[in-house]
Amino acid sequence: MSRIVSFRGLIASGDQERISLTTIRGLIGYRIVKFQLLGSNGNSVYESVVEIHTINKASVGLIDFDETTLLAAGIYQDSSTNGILGDSQVVFDNVTFNQDIFISYIESGSATTGINYYIELEQKDLNLDEATVATLKNIRNND
Repeated sequence: MSRIVSFRGLIASGDQERISLTTIRGLIGYRIVKFQLLGSNGNSVYESVVEIHTINKASVGLIDFDETTLLAAGIYQDSSTNGILGDSQVVFDNVTFNQDIFISYIESGSATTGINYYIELEQKDLNLDEATVATLKNIRNND
């Protein structure tokens, strides 16, 4: 049986937040089904990059789909003076994971108030084989 769980928050540029998903036996899996971004100040110029990884990333900003730890990436732009009103593009992978995830944000515009994120995860029970594969993938990515 699958369920939808959601997470939302306001993250500052240069910060990273951990979303705790790990269970003792790893028998609960997750898959991203929705990822949205929204500026927190309508008077700011946003040129934002937000990424979701399976590991703690030291830095973000260059989106690289070859990275095996990348689960999702989003770009948010907003500049009312330049005619760009809250435009975002997000891409997320169709992969099941059972460990914590990390959301990171970097801003190259003038926005100083952070960006809001909203993530929906489909939660489903994993059998022992599926849990082992998901856990081993995570261990391999952390090396």
